[in-house]
Amino acid sequence: MQLPLGAVICAFVAALLFAVSAVAQQRAASEVPQDQGLMRALIRSPTWWAGMIGDGGGFAFQVAALALGSVLIVQPILVSALVFALPMAARYSGRRTTPGMWANALALSAALAIFLIVGDPTEGLDTAPWHRWVLPLGLVFGVVAAGVLGARVVKTPALRALLLGGAGGTLVGVSAALTANVTRLFGHGISTALTSWEIYVLVATGVGGVYLQQRGYQAGSLAACLPAFTIAEPLVAAFVGITVLDERLRSGPVGTACVLVAVVVMCVATVALSRAQAGEPLEASDSAPASQLPE
Repeated sequence: MQLPLGAVICAFVAALLFAVSAVAQQRAASEVPQDQGLMRALIRSPTWWAGMIGDGGGFAFQVAALALGSVLIVQPILVSALVFALPMAARYSGRRTTPGMWANALALSAALAIFLIVGDPTEGLDTAPWHRWVLPLGLVFGVVAAGVLGARVVKTPALRALLLGGAGGTLVGVSAALTANVTRLFGHGISTALTSWEIYVLVATGVGGVYLQQRGYQAGSLAACLPAFTIAEPLVAAFVGITVLDERLRSGPVGTACVLVAVVVMCVATVALSRAQAGEPLEASDSAPASQLPE
């Protein structure tokens, strides 16, 4: 099969832009002292705005890649942003990228690609009554609250960044799961969309997810925060799709087993990358106490 060259090039450009964006945002956030307002400082940072522009450019090239080629080709290339971001972050922070970090980043990228492609769900319901959302959203928001509270308790910057990154990705996963439904509501008219609860939850979870991601960047390294954010978003979106919208995996028994193995690999590799950052274990650190984490 001949690869669509345009899709491949656009996907690689998107992955590179996403990686540059993540590095720029982490650099900007890490320079904000813990006792200062994070977002107030970031909106005055040219580096942070450059990262946001990079995100927009990456999304545009992602759309172009998907228009020129299939998800099976584009998605594995997009997740390579993790591999691009790692050496760039190490270069700017003055840290060495070890063979173990490379191995974990590659394993995480491969497992994430397998999860997204093999676990590609069938189309479910266009919408669901509000009472079907209550329990799944309650569980998801409980996980987010536990991550944020845990980040206030732990002493290690790496673990703080992991928890905040995971919490941010969880909220963005909810936002992603609501996107199709909100798009359908706009098809019935702007007033219909603006009077629905879904659009406000989508905006709140999207903004909250980005904010927690920046908090994670402030707390620790990109290698600790970005992998957790990256894997939480598709996992939570899939959870909401299956529990609320009756989506089902297309993969069959063997494929489902591969998806479960991929999830385990993603989680293990994410924790390993967090442990490897700055060469310190998650259990102990001489860093600033967690009580200094901003409200």
